[in-house]
Amino acid sequence: MALQVTGMCPLIQVFDMTASVRFYCEGLGFEVVAASPEIEAAEGRYFHWCRLRLGPAELMLNTAYDANERPPVRDAARQAAHQDTGLYFGCDDVDAIHAALRARGLEVSPPKDAPYGMRQIWLRDPDGYQLCFQRSV
Repeated sequence: MALQVTGMCPLIQVFDMTASVRFYCEGLGFEVVAASPEIEAAEGRYFHWCRLRLGPAELMLNTAYDANERPPVRDAARQAAHQDTGLYFGCDDVDAIHAALRARGLEVSPPKDAPYGMRQIWLRDPDGYQLCFQRSV
C-alpha cells in the first residue's frame, strides 16, 4: 500500500529567530500560523519554534540555541554547513517573483533557465540556507 500524505513541512534551525521570521515574513511574504510561547531572554523577546505558511508551502523554524545560550556571533562552520540544504518553491512566474523580491530589497540571482528544464532564481536566508523559486520551462 502506498503512503498517503497531504504535504511536507521542513524544519530548519536558525541562529536569530527574530531575524529569520522578519526575512521569511517581510521579505518573502510568509505568515506565522503557529508558534511556541514567547520568552524573554538575553537575546530579546522571541519564540523558540514557529510554523510559517506561504500559500501551500509550509516551513518550520526552530532556534539553534536555548535561551541565554546563543553566542554573540554566528558559528561560521555551522553557517557553511547550511549551504547543503536547499528549499525549492514551485511558482507560476519566476520573473515576477524575482521583481517582487528585488523590490523588497533582497539579494536574489537573475532568473536563469537550467539545463534540466527549470527556470529558477536563487537566494539565501540569514542562516545560509539556499532558497530556489522555480517553474518548468
